[in-house]
Amino acid sequence: MSSYEYVKDKANLCKKASRSLGLLDTKVKNKALLSMGEAILKNKDKILEANKVDLKFAREKNMSKAMVDRLLLNENRIYGMAEGLKNVAALEDPIGEVIKMWKRPNGIEIGQITVPIGVIGFIYEARPNVTPDAAGLCIKSGNAVLLKGGSEAINSNKVISKILYDAGIEAGLPEGFIQFIDTNEREVVSSMIKLNEYIDVVIPRGGRSLIDFVVKNSTVPVIQTGAGNCHIFVDESADINMALDIIVNAKTQRPAVCNAMETLLVHKNIAKKFLPVLKERLEKLKVEIRGCSVTKSIINCKEAEEKDFDTEYLDLILAVKVVNSIDEAIDHIYKYSTKHSEAIITNDYKNSQRFLKEIDSSAVYVNASTRFTDGSEFGFGAEIGISTQKLHARGPMGIKQITTTKYIIYGNGQIRD
Repeated sequence: MSSYEYVKDKANLCKKASRSLGLLDTKVKNKALLSMGEAILKNKDKILEANKVDLKFAREKNMSKAMVDRLLLNENRIYGMAEGLKNVAALEDPIGEVIKMWKRPNGIEIGQITVPIGVIGFIYEARPNVTPDAAGLCIKSGNAVLLKGGSEAINSNKVISKILYDAGIEAGLPEGFIQFIDTNEREVVSSMIKLNEYIDVVIPRGGRSLIDFVVKNSTVPVIQTGAGNCHIFVDESADINMALDIIVNAKTQRPAVCNAMETLLVHKNIAKKFLPVLKERLEKLKVEIRGCSVTKSIINCKEAEEKDFDTEYLDLILAVKVVNSIDEAIDHIYKYSTKHSEAIITNDYKNSQRFLKEIDSSAVYVNASTRFTDGSEFGFGAEIGISTQKLHARGPMGIKQITTTKYIIYGNGQIRD
């Protein structure tokens, strides 16, 4: 069987399932989600064994420690996967919500209600704990989902998706409600993004090369999740201790995720006081600083090249630039940002409001870490990705962001003149 036929068959199963999945009662969906969470916990040893195979492969390929951390599953992360499904079950069902109703002069009543998108093609890299998040969100929003995980996590994802599928079927979900593409053949992504007859939208989640490939080659509509070249600007009025804590968190808590900070901008009036203290903190955490010429004149660090300010490192590397003003900081962000998450550390209210108003990214922060751009942190239960585009959805995408609407019209015999 060719890659195209293989993927088409999987997509067709999803298409058939989507018709009944979108009509399911909330209680059935919630029961399935809770059962899936329990099944994840019950089968944790099986998941950990599969994950060991992926980790072994990653280390043999000399992947960075940060990337290995993205792959790693342990008991806490498995518990988090189960909790995520439980949290999604606790959310209000987004399907069938009446957004508004209005009556026209001719007596016709028009309503707008939420409905599922249908079939979501989800293409993602690394983190296997994303698999239950995506499945759970799609089930609660009445969507079937075709999953294509990265080759680096295929063993973990195979096991997790089977556990989810078996538990969902037993709880009353329709056959085909999730399908996992369990091959690493490169052609499957190219095939998947051309299946307009079966897939309603594709969501790519991963590195810039994956996202760019899908956006440029897909004939299926795409919701573009973004690489995260995230910035923090330390204004001259910033509280230094606050800034240090936020920067350390944004860069080092999980450096290989899309909402980690990659570039730091520091106002020139605070740079000489701030940068030496920051360097001391980051050195202890093994962060490599790549600084502009002014930064290098203040601290000993590697000199930054132009490309360093345009790079999503996903590693313990930080580009640093000293700027003359908030205007220069905003201009720099406009030039290099991937429109994901940006933050300002300031005690100047006027500057904070300028930053919020002028920065054109999906999440803009004042005095907080960019690491909060996350579905669970926003109260969405989980997320299927962070959209950095402006149409349909923007920012963390939870259950409401993967629905659409339709109009319902009540008449009593009206005809148009």
